[in-house]
Amino acid sequence: MSELIASSEPVERVNLLGMSRTQLEDFFLEMGEKRFRAQQLMKWMHHHGECDFSAMSNLGKSLRERLSVIAEVRPPEVESQHDSSDGTRKWLVHVDGGGLVETVLIPDGNRATLCVSSQVGCSLDCSFCSTGKQGFQRDLSAAEIIGQVWLAIKSYDAFQSGNGRVVTNVVMMGMGEPLLNFDNVVTAMNLMMDDLGYGISKRRVTLSTSGVVPALDKLAEVSEASLAVSLHAPNDELRNQLVPVNKRYPIAQLLDSAKRYIDAQKDKKRVVTIEYTLMAGINDQQDQARELAVLLADFPCKINLIPFNPFPNSGYERPSGNAVSRFWQVLVDAGFVVTVRTTRGDDIDAACGQLVGEVVDRTRRSARHRQNAEAALESGA
Repeated sequence: MSELIASSEPVERVNLLGMSRTQLEDFFLEMGEKRFRAQQLMKWMHHHGECDFSAMSNLGKSLRERLSVIAEVRPPEVESQHDSSDGTRKWLVHVDGGGLVETVLIPDGNRATLCVSSQVGCSLDCSFCSTGKQGFQRDLSAAEIIGQVWLAIKSYDAFQSGNGRVVTNVVMMGMGEPLLNFDNVVTAMNLMMDDLGYGISKRRVTLSTSGVVPALDKLAEVSEASLAVSLHAPNDELRNQLVPVNKRYPIAQLLDSAKRYIDAQKDKKRVVTIEYTLMAGINDQQDQARELAVLLADFPCKINLIPFNPFPNSGYERPSGNAVSRFWQVLVDAGFVVTVRTTRGDDIDAACGQLVGEVVDRTRRSARHRQNAEAALESGA
């Protein structure tokens, strides 16, 4: 009788979607199977978008039955989908624990960039980012991160259609600080670049960090992804206000770490993308552009200027077109390659800095921000 009771207990199935090639090989070896089964399964999951073991015809029947008992292929669920007039598509994605995160696909000619989230909320509190105002719930699993790529492709029926790549570029610039979810983000990025995963070029998978220096130093040992640094200020005094993690890892430490990362790459033509969100009257003046040019004079980089995208109670305003042009001109005259990010998806709140999910805030930061905003309104500030 005790054996019957034991056998009737539910088995917690392991989600294979977020496993790397090595992890899957180890999984099958522990099952007593050959290592090549991992390659077969990866093709089914990532090339064909198949979640049903019974449909994986080149796996033996007994193996399929065993897998259905102990494992699953489970992407996160789409709560809602929103399409912008400019072609941008945003998904609100439901993850375990009741949280919601956002994923955005931005088409641009022959390329389409997917902005992927790494955390439910964000444990950092950058003052100009709506995600940071929500507080923090938890890290996403590797399956929930790579699952956002899977969902984007599935949304366009591209697994079956063979109509070319839906996702050509991935940026880890969605909700969360990727380097604070190090292992899961690295596993997911390596799957994006694996030919048995999504086969995206190493130059086209980009991790964006606000500056968690110890994790960035470690990243070069395990990843060849491109790097973007969210700088947003030309000096520590201003950056301390905008990006609080700067108080722990100031600009000089951050740039030194980023330089070490680039130097460690086999591709010696790599440069860092410097992200700089322009806010009216805060960091968009020509003297600040000149200061930025001096700061980055010997740093291998290109600069991406991002006009601020407003959200409720942010306290910041979008700079004028003339201010953006003047800032850009100073940097170009100093010899930098500079782009101005075109605002996409703002009609569905999918633009940079606007991503808002649903966070069971463990930090109570969201409540504090609401209270401060309400107090400011009552005082007429």
